[in-house]
Amino acid sequence: MHEYKAGEMIEGAFRVMAELGRGAASIIYLVQEVKTKQIWALKHVVRQSDKDARFLEQTESEHEIASKLDHPGLRRSVRLIKKRSGILTVSELFMLMELVDGVSVDKAPPKTFESAAHIFEQTARALSYMHAKGYVHADMKPNNILVDEENKVKVIDLGQSCATGTVKKRIQGTPDYIAPEQVHLRPITEKTDIYNLGATMYWALTRQHVPTALAKGDSLVGHLDDSLMERPKPVLEINPRVPEMFAALIMECVEIEPANRPDSMYTLAERLNLIKAKLIAAAAARKSGSFKNVMSEAK
Repeated sequence: MHEYKAGEMIEGAFRVMAELGRGAASIIYLVQEVKTKQIWALKHVVRQSDKDARFLEQTESEHEIASKLDHPGLRRSVRLIKKRSGILTVSELFMLMELVDGVSVDKAPPKTFESAAHIFEQTARALSYMHAKGYVHADMKPNNILVDEENKVKVIDLGQSCATGTVKKRIQGTPDYIAPEQVHLRPITEKTDIYNLGATMYWALTRQHVPTALAKGDSLVGHLDDSLMERPKPVLEINPRVPEMFAALIMECVEIEPANRPDSMYTLAERLNLIKAKLIAAAAARKSGSFKNVMSEAK
């Protein structure tokens, strides 16, 4: 793969300003569109062997879904540029995306429970919008949630996203956050995103990962019956400082059986909003001297 340096032109239209990051078969650049002076993020994916074909397919799918979504909490994809080798074979893709100025949750986890509730409520509302449009993110994890200086959230990386109800041909997901149904190649639904987000919240508030049906290194233990799978340790056993309502909600989200998780992402967002309100009220009560009474209500 050609690696573009600062100052180089891409497709005669975009000047590279810096490299933003790398993926399995891609590099993301900070670029300026010469004609409009607009600043973008540009994802470059190259097919170097037949094994790379899936990365191209994944990028095309990501653009197709992201370009149909219009929500302030989801990163937009505005253009897909294809380069071909021969008449039919696509050899390179350039995906032009909204530039997001923020830091991922894995690099800067929330410092307070109020902040955590606010960040994850915004995440849940963005995903609820996505679900209403008929799509599932399918790879929610801390580094796919960016938070800006105003504490506003942007969900990124729709590379694993798919239509609700999709049964994938191979296991896709991140080991520490993957849902049981993803490992068992069952239908991917909004309950899958609820589990993935629950596992994300679990890590953010405990700094430990839930045990999943997929070990690191793609070593499968997914042949285990659901009833034999290891349950995560209760949040409060790891971090007793977590408000009980918050801890209980997280544990519901990471239930192995999808039916036992919150009934929708909208419901999850509303419950996070309630937790946030109670925590804010508790903080105000702390100043007024009635902290004990409000905290007992927050539980």
